[in-house]
Amino acid sequence: MSDTMQSLEQLGALKTQVSSESPTYTKKVDKFGRAYATGKRKDAVARVWIKPGAGKITVNAREVETYFARPVLRMMIQQPLVAAARAGQYDVICTVAGGGLSGQAGAVRHGISKALTNFEPELRGVLKKGGFLTRDSRVVERKKYGKAKARRSFQFSKR
Repeated sequence: MSDTMQSLEQLGALKTQVSSESPTYTKKVDKFGRAYATGKRKDAVARVWIKPGAGKITVNAREVETYFARPVLRMMIQQPLVAAARAGQYDVICTVAGGGLSGQAGAVRHGISKALTNFEPELRGVLKKGGFLTRDSRVVERKKYGKAKARRSFQFSKR
């Protein structure tokens, strides 16, 4: 019973001891000098590798301009690199499957953000503040029985 706290001051001292230990993040790189991460959005899953380079982005063995034709999707993919001031410094190779183009672009963005934190752990604060490390968990709602779609009812007729 000697482990119990006798006063609030002791409890406050214990709290300061625990909060002073912040988690440390280490650089995670494979034998080829690449950082790997998995990004997800809706039904899309992206496997992303980044390595220092000229800023070339390859998606499913194609250039990003041909795979993501809409400029909005390409801008979305570049967001974590621009926020971290690393645009044009890393080559990105990714494979993405599932979902549509918008979900795939979101998955690639999430994967690039996570891979950047694996390569440079000090960028975690900038990317976290921008909201790039949070997995957007919104998915399509399933259809329920007795309904036309997920929530839409069949047309009602009184007679």
